[in-house]
Amino acid sequence: MEWQLIESDEALVAALSQVADCRVVAVDTEFMRRNTFFPQVALVQLCFGDKALLVDPLALDDPAPLAALLVDPDVTKVLHSASEDLEVFSRWLDVLPEPLFDTQRAAALLDVGFGMGYSSLVKLVCDVELPKGETTSDWLKRPLSASQCEYAAQDVAWLLPLWRHLDELCLQQDKEDWVLADGRDAIAAYRNSANDSLKRFKSAWKLNPRQLATLMAVCAWREDTARRRDKPRGWIIDDQACMQLAQIDPQTRQELQSQVGLDAAALRRNAEELLQLLAEQRAVPDSELPSRLPGPLDGAQRNQLKKLKARVRAIAGELATAPEALLQARDYELLLRESLGEAIESPRHWQGWRLDKVISPLRESLAGAA
Repeated sequence: MEWQLIESDEALVAALSQVADCRVVAVDTEFMRRNTFFPQVALVQLCFGDKALLVDPLALDDPAPLAALLVDPDVTKVLHSASEDLEVFSRWLDVLPEPLFDTQRAAALLDVGFGMGYSSLVKLVCDVELPKGETTSDWLKRPLSASQCEYAAQDVAWLLPLWRHLDELCLQQDKEDWVLADGRDAIAAYRNSANDSLKRFKSAWKLNPRQLATLMAVCAWREDTARRRDKPRGWIIDDQACMQLAQIDPQTRQELQSQVGLDAAALRRNAEELLQLLAEQRAVPDSELPSRLPGPLDGAQRNQLKKLKARVRAIAGELATAPEALLQARDYELLLRESLGEAIESPRHWQGWRLDKVISPLRESLAGAA
């Protein structure tokens, strides 16, 4: 595989100018997490044809041309399982790659396989075994070795043959819009991911409104603190401590130390901020507190859920797609609660093709069963 290591702003501009007419680019990243909240970008791989461009972000002063490529609406960005790459580009360049064709998502929608890793999918589609020798390499160390560069080039190069095969199947099955719509949904979900902190707490439904409001405030404080300090969430305080703060509501440093499972370092760093935060939550009027979260489904509702999943499997068979690609696990309960008259917020991915092909038929099925 031919590759070029880009180690200057001038080289980046020159290389991108040579492929300015290309409408599709394969994109991959190498990054490291060393006790940090944010990933540390170490390499960006691009492939427009037979040559991989390995962009060294540590050598660039102005990555703006790369950012411009990633948001160019006329260039489809092909990535595999893009969630971590989205985080890399959001943090480093403050952009997200659009339009996005995720080969893992495409394989699921085409019923080639659900949740397939990149190497497995390349082996299945292209009958090629990708090298694994540099999987655990230190990508922040310089200079990069020839072995690292070859590995990185191979990783991105096979994305294009993979895309060609999957895109052809998409055209045959009229699913290209599905894949690109799911790419837009993935980007929207990433942008809203900071608001999903309560999903980490399976027993949050047991909390009363004031405890729930406190948990939400503590989680928001932890998220902001983790981002500001660039440390993992668990380094700030762990999930158990978040829940204990909401349930116990300690009012002094001694209570914080004796009743909440904070280690000495976390207590030293965060005690004053947490006590102030908890005091502020006590002052919130009852009228401004959130409603309690709904409890678990009962036996009859769980039986309805099984029937709903069976209906989705049937729809998936008709659409020649993996059932898991049609709905996320939490969608089933949301649909059931909606049918029971509970107020829910419809997820973005319930719109578009999925509304016509999946959501509306399921709503009709639930209405008929009522």
